[in-house]
Amino acid sequence: MKIAITADPGLPVPPRLYGGIERIIHMLVEGLADRGHDVTLFAHEDSEVPCRLVPYGGTDPQAVIDTVRNALSVSRLVVDRPDVLHSFGRLAYLTPLLPLRLPKIMTYQREPTLSRVQTAVRLSRKRSIAFTGCSDHIAKQIRPYAPAYTVYNGVPLDTYTFRPDVEADAPLVFLGRIAPIKGTHTAVEVAQRSGRPLVIAGNVPDDQQDFFDKQIEPHLDGEHIQYVGPVDDEQKNELLGRAAAFLMPIEWEEPFGIVMAEAMACGTPVIGTRRGSVPEVVEHGKTGFVCDSMDDMIDAVGRIDRIDRADCRSHCEEMFSQTAVVDAYERLYETRIEALQPS
Repeated sequence: MKIAITADPGLPVPPRLYGGIERIIHMLVEGLADRGHDVTLFAHEDSEVPCRLVPYGGTDPQAVIDTVRNALSVSRLVVDRPDVLHSFGRLAYLTPLLPLRLPKIMTYQREPTLSRVQTAVRLSRKRSIAFTGCSDHIAKQIRPYAPAYTVYNGVPLDTYTFRPDVEADAPLVFLGRIAPIKGTHTAVEVAQRSGRPLVIAGNVPDDQQDFFDKQIEPHLDGEHIQYVGPVDDEQKNELLGRAAAFLMPIEWEEPFGIVMAEAMACGTPVIGTRRGSVPEVVEHGKTGFVCDSMDDMIDAVGRIDRIDRADCRSHCEEMFSQTAVVDAYERLYETRIEALQPS
């Protein structure tokens, strides 16, 4: 197939540091190219991908002039038309192409703006646009207004080392942005009340420094509760792999949470709250525990040894591997192309 994919313009593909969506895009274009598809990616000029790269003219996704400039760049597909256009970027970039019968797929990795979904459907010829969400939590919000499919995010498994066993005193791990909605403070309390050591990793955003100073730093002792700062891929693999469990005590409706798949790729079970996609990603009692309260999380820590770490890895291989992601999108492309063939 001839496939065009659009990213947001702010970060290169793959990202240098953080950038979960850009990692997914890189994994997808790499997998599609390996399968012999003709792939074109619209993305930041510093992107390094195994396919044709069309650099955006603007890098600020919030600037009107950059939005217009980038939409015009994507509009070249009016002439050089692909079999399918898949957007991970702004829906506005597709505006010139919406009236075409060209199959278009818009992927949401965050809460969808339903008014924009409805506008896109109205402007699309013969409902030529469909949507995907990175979880059922996202896709089900779109389904009343447009065709919407669930395609989970994933991780390249060869980046993560499966650890079948960990030390008896292995720590719990929290990895993510240090912020109340991520539940860093809850992870600290779970560790303290369960008597397990905790390693905290991740960045402290400027607007969360006060939260860190008041609710996290006073508990750091360098032994029982440690903060190691941001980590790169190699450090992340080591940190998650030697953990007894990964804590996901979120206080918001997180659309996916790639770090859960990363933990399971290492064989590490996930203990998370029943918010967002957690109940979809974690198979309760087999790859971790889905909890409704602090007491549930503390109880789950005491039951970690009931989880077979091999089950965590195999679940990740089946549901959240690069192969699973590329397979799902490839099938969807074929479905949408066939649906829009002239009758």
